[in-house]
Amino acid sequence: MNQAFQELLSRLGNGNRAALDQMMPVVYAEMRRLAEGYMRGERAGHTLQPTALVHEAYLRLMGQQQVDWRNRAQVLGLAARMMRRVLLDHADRRNAAKRPDAQAAVTLSLVGAAAGPSLVDLIDLDRALEDLSRIDERLVALVELRFFGGLTIEEAAAVLEISTATTEREWATARMWLRRRLRTERRG
Repeated sequence: MNQAFQELLSRLGNGNRAALDQMMPVVYAEMRRLAEGYMRGERAGHTLQPTALVHEAYLRLMGQQQVDWRNRAQVLGLAARMMRRVLLDHADRRNAAKRPDAQAAVTLSLVGAAAGPSLVDLIDLDRALEDLSRIDERLVALVELRFFGGLTIEEAAAVLEISTATTEREWATARMWLRRRLRTERRG
């Protein structure tokens, strides 16, 4: 999403509804890139494919009634949040189909980078992110962009409109907080 996308957002903000039709293929392509990045880090045999993830998240994004299409950060943040919700719903359905106490594990290499990839229950991760949101919303947005959206530090910094150095510090803080919280959850 580049300058042309920003112009479409501006036109949309000025009441030009045709700009939304022109913008949607760009949004879809960006969501496809995000989903492919996320799914690359998933466990082998995951039953949700990138295309299905994108379609479901895209439908949810388009179904939002109160979306203010202001900027790239807002669009990518909402797309990553929709993907997170789709993945959680998928894990819930999969767990219910297997047995009530089954857990959906995801590879959380970005959070546990220092110790290498580790399997983390997606539901536990969601609970941890909900707890973290009460402390710092931007850290949650950063995790969503990096983990669910597959963005690099530089891309996430641009989306959040903060410096790369701040993004790196906040990413380290979010990973440390999540490692501790998820470790506590496992012992729980």
